[in-house]
Formats: sequence, structure tokens, C-alpha cells
Amino acid sequence: MIGLRHFATAPLSACFILAVCAGVCVAQGKEKTSTKPAATPAQCDRSAFRVVLDVGHTLNVPGAMSARGVPEYAFNLQLAQDINKALTGAGFDKTVLLITDKAPPNGLVERAARANTMQADLFLAIHHDSVPDNLLQTWDYQGQQNSYNDDYPGYALFVSYDNGDRGGSLQFGHLLGKALEANSLQYTPHYTQTNMGHYRRQLVDSDAGVYRFDQLIVLRMTHMPAVLLEAGSIINRPEELALGTPERRAKTSAAIVSAVEDFCAARAHPKPAQTAKQPEGPHAAAGGTGH
Repeated sequence: MIGLRHFATAPLSACFILAVCAGVCVAQGKEKTSTKPAATPAQCDRSAFRVVLDVGHTLNVPGAMSARGVPEYAFNLQLAQDINKALTGAGFDKTVLLITDKAPPNGLVERAARANTMQADLFLAIHHDSVPDNLLQTWDYQGQQNSYNDDYPGYALFVSYDNGDRGGSLQFGHLLGKALEANSLQYTPHYTQTNMGHYRRQLVDSDAGVYRFDQLIVLRMTHMPAVLLEAGSIINRPEELALGTPERRAKTSAAIVSAVEDFCAARAHPKPAQTAKQPEGPHAAAGGTGH
């Protein structure tokens, strides 16, 4: 998500080109299949629970550029498609894959508006991470000078306290972070560091890697619980390679399915809200500036 100064200058992958939609493309999930699991003891109605998967960025504004010159949008799309298949396969038949070609800010406002119109139960934005320009180094890759930073691997989760359901956003963020951790993935703590400058964020759940970022339009303008996932750092050369594999996408997708299952069950049988573990010391400061 960071590194928006990088635009598509490298050849696009086949999956990237196939992703092009004219106007706004909303793809419904698959129909029910015979592999749909039985209802959980908590009686989560999976077939009625709608998840909107927002594919971060657009074809023409593709986000950060990876260490090997692949636009973030290509990573976002491929992962979101895998998550969509995993959720529909688990019985969440109303899952929606949301893609738009409108540039920000209008495109971001439209994403939130469409999720609100669909009366989604959960909004999850799919992104991949970079670092501020001052932390980038250069290397030669296939005859091109590319940027990289190998210091900060890991996922990160973001919520907005201005969201229509702050408590639900924090609850799902916690569930997702713990599910990712259970699948051997770790969150990056670098957003708490002073060298992040105005990208520095407040870590509001140190158990799960959930940060506060109030200004993100798709999080603060949605009425339902909303979380943005940075699935890993594509500017980190080793992690970029891992993020491009089916195995890493499968781990992330499985964690999301697990978290959605738990969240759906909790919504069916709500319990008293638990306070997220707050960080201590100097890393607890500085949230909510522009990204």
C-alpha cells in the first residue's frame, strides 16, 4: 500500500491483464456445492453472511511496485481470487469480489458505497505492503534498477475508529491476526518505529498486529466491520517470492476462512466485547495521520 509513487512500468503478468474490467466489476461467489460444510455448533448461517473482498488499487493506479517490478495490484487480485474461492468453498456463498477501475478518491468512496448498498456483514480490503521512500535501497534485477527493503517482512492489519462498527472491526482484526499467526505467519511491528515518519501508526492490538488508521476511506465510510490486510511486503525480496506462491496464498486464505467462521459465529451469538491488548512504551504513540 505504501509507495504510491511507483506506477506500472514493467510488463504486466498474464493474471494481471486478465483482471481488467470495464467500469466497476462485481463478481459474485460460486453457487453452493456439495462440499459445503455442516452448520457449526454456533449456528453461523454461512449462506446468509456476506463478505465483500475489496481488491486494493486499480489497473491504472496499481499501488506499490515489488522488488522485481510487479505491480501490487497483480498480487492483490490473485490473492483475493484465492480467498474468494476458499470462502465460497466453505459455504460463504454470498462472498463478493469487488474490483473497480476508478482512481482515488472517487473510486475509494464508490467501493465503500457499494459495500454499504449490498448490506455486507464484513468488508476486507486486500493489499500488499512496501515501505516509505527513505527506507528504500536499489539493486539490479534483470538489467533494471529496482527498489527493495529486506528489513520488514510480515503482514499488518488496519482498522478505522471512525468505522460504523468499530468494535466489530477490532474483533475481526483480532480473529484474523490470531488465525494468521496460527498458520505460521507473523505481523510486522515496523509501523510503530519513528523512521516511518508520517506513516507511523498506533498498534491497538499487539497480540494480533492490528493498527489504527482512521483516514482510510474504505474503512471509515463502510457501515459494517471493515479491516484492511497488508498480506506481506512485496518490496522485501525473500517475502515477495513467498507471496507469489500458491502455498503462501493458501495459508492466508485458510486463515481468513477461519477468522470469518469465528466472526460469523460470534455475530450469531454475541458475547461481551473484550478489550484488545494495548502496547506499552514509546511504540504506543502516533496514529491517525495520512497514509
